[in-house]
Amino acid sequence: MTDPWQAPDAPIPPRYGQFAPPVSPDQSAPHPYGSSPGGTPGQGWAPPPKPGLIPLRPIGFGTLLGASFQVLRRNPKATFGSGLIVQTVIMLVTVVVVGLVTFWAIDRIDSAPLDQKDAVTAGSLLAGALSAIIPIALSLIASALLQAVIVLEVARATLGEKLRLGALWRTAATRLWPLALWTLLLTAALFIGVAVIAGIVVLLISVGGTAGFVAGVLVGIFGGLLLAAVSAFLYAKTSVVPSLIVLEKLGVRASVVRSWSLTRGYFWRTLGILLLIGLIVQVITQIITTPVSLLMGIGAALVDPNGAFTDETTYIITALSLIIAIPVAAVAAVVQSAAIALIYLDLRMRKEGLDLELARYVESAAQGGDVPDPYLVPTAPGTGYPAA
Repeated sequence: MTDPWQAPDAPIPPRYGQFAPPVSPDQSAPHPYGSSPGGTPGQGWAPPPKPGLIPLRPIGFGTLLGASFQVLRRNPKATFGSGLIVQTVIMLVTVVVVGLVTFWAIDRIDSAPLDQKDAVTAGSLLAGALSAIIPIALSLIASALLQAVIVLEVARATLGEKLRLGALWRTAATRLWPLALWTLLLTAALFIGVAVIAGIVVLLISVGGTAGFVAGVLVGIFGGLLLAAVSAFLYAKTSVVPSLIVLEKLGVRASVVRSWSLTRGYFWRTLGILLLIGLIVQVITQIITTPVSLLMGIGAALVDPNGAFTDETTYIITALSLIIAIPVAAVAAVVQSAAIALIYLDLRMRKEGLDLELARYVESAAQGGDVPDPYLVPTAPGTGYPAA
């Protein structure tokens, strides 16, 4: 296929790790990517261009891991700032809404007449459960927005561009609802799976007897393992759905189909990267939060050894815990979202030659050309699916 951005007689840029074809001495055109004209194959090797966050070549694990954290350092106001805003809003709304309803419910139960105790308790518990819907819904929407922001930042940073927080949020908002719907579907699927297994376990145990109890325990253990395996499989196969929704502007169903196709042949690699990065993030989080929690507990015991100010101490410890937990959660969310975006880029580079398209985009943009978005994929008319 002819490259619209390349002159007819221009040499084709070599793929990473290949030798550029030698140029005869009478050719004055320089080699692509700055390699030496008229040299031997060893002298004509061209390194991959790196206009921004990563080199434009298939991404190794070390590069992917480093770039996931480098996103924070490269554009901290847009990335860490977004994570901090989102995590602060989620935690504060959760604490305020659930905390106030819980306080009201406990006070209502304590002050209820003895003959109405059971009814008041049931109503209060129901109110507490319903109050959790607000922070859960907010968490789904806010997490979707943060994921869209980080996907956009990684995509533009790869091209050497640096967008401000406001520009990222405005662009991400256009794809917020499809991404929030996808997040809701994942959460609902996991909840249904857990509810089914828990229902079967309760049913078997309620039958009574040793046999029912043993059967319930076995179903709980093996059902939990099966649910974990299915969740890991679906998580890996649909891991790049957020990137497809945001960058390729596909619907949820089309994104799932394309994610399934992109990860074909790279399932174990994708799953391994996701699990390993998740483990690294969790270990770092525990390294930071565990000593802080221990120190706060020791400090509370030293300041108030007799427990005379239990409520005040609890409020202070909760506030300090949030001050530590919010930035840590923001960093974790940004790193994991960035890793998913980088996996998407890596898969498209390996399977579709996206690295060449990105190199052409960078070169043409530097020359002032009107360049189409390199991440968009043409869709078949009337289907909304990428054209074959």
